[in-house]
Amino acid sequence: MSVRLEGRGLTRRLVDPEPFTLVDAVSLTVAAGELVAIVGPSGCGKSSLLYLLGLLDRPDVGEVLIDGQATSALGDRARTRLRLERIGFVFQFHFLLPELTAGANIALPMRRLGRLGEAGIEARVDELCAKLDLPDLKGRRPDRLSGGQRQRVAVARALANDPALLLCDEPTGNLDSANTRRVIEEFGRLAHEEGRAVVCVTHDEGFAQAADRRIHMLDGRIVAQT
Repeated sequence: MSVRLEGRGLTRRLVDPEPFTLVDAVSLTVAAGELVAIVGPSGCGKSSLLYLLGLLDRPDVGEVLIDGQATSALGDRARTRLRLERIGFVFQFHFLLPELTAGANIALPMRRLGRLGEAGIEARVDELCAKLDLPDLKGRRPDRLSGGQRQRVAVARALANDPALLLCDEPTGNLDSANTRRVIEEFGRLAHEEGRAVVCVTHDEGFAQAADRRIHMLDGRIVAQT
């Protein structure tokens, strides 16, 4: 399997109000078709690492490579473009725009990227809604969707530009057990059937056990991989 994501010696420090190391000399790789869980106690640096890997933050030391492309020297506009093209994000809270329908929320990344015309965007929205069991819901606004439905819309939005890499921060944290199982199954399918590299920060033991590999963090460092 080809390496989709690599972190080399990543370190991220805070200076104010007092010096603190969020991520400490972390190196890792994630291959295409792999579902990886990042686990560890609250405050150990899991989310901080994910934000570095997803180019939402810059390391003080180290390098992030996406499909072999180094990113540290890229300017903000180039990093934004790379995120739009190659990385999808799913968070614990869905962050759907309340004034837009589910379909319009899914379409947003495609409109920002600007590669598809309206017909292509509508076709992609329909394709994603069919895959995620949302075909009858794309005309509803978020306040008319259940928690599980809102999170599936968020997953569809993350997949809108067909990214090779999907990064997730506690994606099942606000879901009941049935919807948690459904999301776990979907992420497994995205990795194993569609060949995406999927990395999830999680406290959910079932999610962690379903992953191909678990990266254990403590005090900003990787202490084990299982």
